[in-house]
Amino acid sequence: MNILNISDMKISKYTIAVMFIGVMSILYSCKKSYLVTPQTGTLSPALLQTKAGVDGLLVGAYSALRGVQADGTAFGGGDSWQSSPDNWIYGGVAGGDAHKGSNSGDQSPIEEIASFYPTSSNPFFNTKWVADYEGITRCNNTIKAANGTAGYSASDLSNILGQARFLRAHYYFDLKKMFNNVPYIDETTTNVVQPNTADIWPKIEADFAYAYANLPPTQTDLGRVNKWAAGAYLGKTYMYEKKYTDAKAVFDDVITIGVTSGGAAYALVPKFHDNFNADTKNNSETIFAIQALANSDPNGITQSNDGDRLNYPYGANSPFDCCSFYQPTIDLANHFRTNPATGLPYLDDYDANAIKTDMGFQSSDPTFVPDAGTIDPRLDWTVGRRGIPYLDWGLHPGNDWIRDQLFSGPYSPIKHVYTQAEQNTNGDQHSWGPGTAVNYNVIRFADVLLLAAEAEAQLGNLTAAQNYVNLVRNRAANPAGFVYQYLDNTNPTGGYSTTPAANYLVSPYPDGTFAGQGVTYALKAIYYERQLELAMEGHRFFDLVRWGIADQALNAFFQYEGHITTDITTGHFTKGRNEYYPIPQTQIDLEVTGGKSVLKQNPGYN
Repeated sequence: MNILNISDMKISKYTIAVMFIGVMSILYSCKKSYLVTPQTGTLSPALLQTKAGVDGLLVGAYSALRGVQADGTAFGGGDSWQSSPDNWIYGGVAGGDAHKGSNSGDQSPIEEIASFYPTSSNPFFNTKWVADYEGITRCNNTIKAANGTAGYSASDLSNILGQARFLRAHYYFDLKKMFNNVPYIDETTTNVVQPNTADIWPKIEADFAYAYANLPPTQTDLGRVNKWAAGAYLGKTYMYEKKYTDAKAVFDDVITIGVTSGGAAYALVPKFHDNFNADTKNNSETIFAIQALANSDPNGITQSNDGDRLNYPYGANSPFDCCSFYQPTIDLANHFRTNPATGLPYLDDYDANAIKTDMGFQSSDPTFVPDAGTIDPRLDWTVGRRGIPYLDWGLHPGNDWIRDQLFSGPYSPIKHVYTQAEQNTNGDQHSWGPGTAVNYNVIRFADVLLLAAEAEAQLGNLTAAQNYVNLVRNRAANPAGFVYQYLDNTNPTGGYSTTPAANYLVSPYPDGTFAGQGVTYALKAIYYERQLELAMEGHRFFDLVRWGIADQALNAFFQYEGHITTDITTGHFTKGRNEYYPIPQTQIDLEVTGGKSVLKQNPGYN
């Protein structure tokens, strides 16, 4: 079984893909629209309407998932983190999972996003917009070329079209949840200047439904999407549309008979962190992952998750080159506190049971001792905190690895970080900031289980909902997945002891809890579990918006965290405006017909 390695084809077929004139090729810059007239002198359709040419176009559509060009810059000329596919800025920082990090003024456009006073002129939005439309156009090019190429069997053509339509739906899904009102173009579009007033959920749903019906259950390359990935994403689309009955029907099949692209039955891996380890990626929990490869490009980290290059511990004693961004919030860490009597979370008063931090302590101060209370072990695979093993890099030293503790707190991110033992193979140092071979999981099986729990709860099936949540909690409770102390703190790569690194305690909900407490309680518990399980994976803000509780959750977060750190003291979420980001002004100015823009700005933005 091979892993789809887009770097192997990036020169020949990728170059052909972006030059294809038979379909409307897109050339982006920060001063150009997302669609322009194709350049003359490019290749004819005949050179691409072959099986090899079509596959090259399809590989190009996968390649765009990373949000960057071959030189590592984002489409449109921005920086890679502006279009990072894990949405660490737009879903993580904006969702209260993390602070921007670093210090005040560094990458200041993120600060206005984090505090919810974004403007349409913020360049990050245009970069993200352009990156998704680049992916969409590569998908459209693939579909048009495939339909014009002879010699395919019906099943092979359906496979190609299914992959392309899946990817197109993914890019549109990303745009929809960020901007809501976006123009729709497909392989049949002739007038590329389109309004953004129509709801595109039906289009996204139709693409995923086609992929679900037409993709094979397994693929030759692990990185290619299969039938069950399409089913999972279709179910997630239904959840955004609040079509809970439809979502349940799809999730039932995905959960019970779904398999990975390599043919392994979907299952939670025993060790939570195996989802974030380059040596254990593409496992039984992988549904749709963006593949990362370290050290494939001597000129940069273009294949190695470079959208997160800023997001490593940074300081005089840090083993990483950059840059102390994406620091988990104190509020997030507090969610992982458990009740010592029950092993359950504090659903309503987690901040009143706060986990001890080293705010105000210097790393040289020996008097700080980590929290001794009961904690969900997922905390220490998600949040780097003082005195606890930070993978195999040693005990997290606290302030020495933090750029400005008062500005953005005491914690460091973990999930995308490579280990010390693997730094020469799965770490990538071919740039001023590190890269990693750790994949980004767009959808993993735990995500689907919790979405299914949510659908069941909305339909009143509370026992089924609780069973799904408990599958996730039981995995967290498995001691095989705990963080353990080192055998020797002076040699952290030498292995681990049998002593847990903290007082870990997490338990499933007792039988009948959801049924006895009712739908409101069940949904609260499911929402909470999604934050614990999927923290720092870019989902939180979008979850809060689709649940309709973003204003309550985020303003409570600002009230609490804003009294601890200085970066979000002015933060405030305005209901009716901040659920979506502003349409980039660059696109409004460029998408013009008859002297007037065809794009309508989102409510609340000028």
